[in-house]
Amino acid sequence: MEFLYEYGLFVAKAVTLVVAFVVVVSTIVGVASKQKQGKGQLEIVSISEQLKDITNYAKEVLLDKNALKKLAKEQKKEAKAKSKAKDQGDETEKSRLYVIDFKGSMDANEVEHLREEITAILCVANKEDEVLVRLESGGGVVHGYGLAASQLQRIKEKGLKLTIAVDKVAASGGYMMACVADKLLASQFAYIGSIGVLAQLPNFNKLLKKNDIEFEQHTAGEFKRTLTVFGENNDEGRAKFKEEIEEIHVLFKDFVQSQRPDMDIDKVATGEYWPGVKAKALGLIDDITTSDDYILSHYPAREIFSVKYAVKKNVAEKLGMSAANVVERVFMKSMSKARHWF
Repeated sequence: MEFLYEYGLFVAKAVTLVVAFVVVVSTIVGVASKQKQGKGQLEIVSISEQLKDITNYAKEVLLDKNALKKLAKEQKKEAKAKSKAKDQGDETEKSRLYVIDFKGSMDANEVEHLREEITAILCVANKEDEVLVRLESGGGVVHGYGLAASQLQRIKEKGLKLTIAVDKVAASGGYMMACVADKLLASQFAYIGSIGVLAQLPNFNKLLKKNDIEFEQHTAGEFKRTLTVFGENNDEGRAKFKEEIEEIHVLFKDFVQSQRPDMDIDKVATGEYWPGVKAKALGLIDDITTSDDYILSHYPAREIFSVKYAVKKNVAEKLGMSAANVVERVFMKSMSKARHWF
């Protein structure tokens, strides 16, 4: 009897904990579902001030007392001279370097933030200013990256210098964006190129037939649908599908050639990609360097600002992103076991 009593008490506690957990989760989901999607806001951060703080901290740690005293006197003298020039109206305003980060996904949905960031810069920038885009993308949908490239062209149309730095990868649609730059930079091992078009889809028609499953598809227009996932494909549809891909490839090549006219487009538009060093030799980029070194080369001569458009996520979106990140990590881990990565 004592055993049954203890067992019943244990079950009661377990049930209580489960009910409490369900109530908490239900409450969170209920609150999250009532929240509206947060509006985006522009975030402008001074990279110049960040670099200044880093420099001062390093000097405080590394310099001896005498050197620090001398440095303090020089800084005080410099600040006094700057204040005097400002009061007299003789202070020369520095040009600005605006820094945008673009890390593109397959559907290029990041272009919505990019357009806001570029619009903000164009509203305040002067002709002497410059825009640096730190670009990272392996490409994706044609229409998405076509729009992203058009957004970058807005900068040049306003007479501002556009520099794009690729530290990791700018391939396919990513390179379509990158080639718009007045000056295109890349690190020595960044992947550059992949000027080609890819389209693929599975076909389950044989599987359906094997299981006596019929599939119907009705279209108006001879080539409304060329290839299908469930229907039976034919050579005519395949030929049309291939023709459409070739047309997109021609448009891609023409666009790249218009941006970099001195490049041998037929030599590089093979769908291949190359590391930065080889890409420079082929004319795909202008110089080998990193975005960090480029930014440092303009400090302190210019005022450098990071411009970012951010959208506040509600609870439901944050929970969804967390779940997506877990799935992505599991997927990448499984893929790393299946193949080698450089």
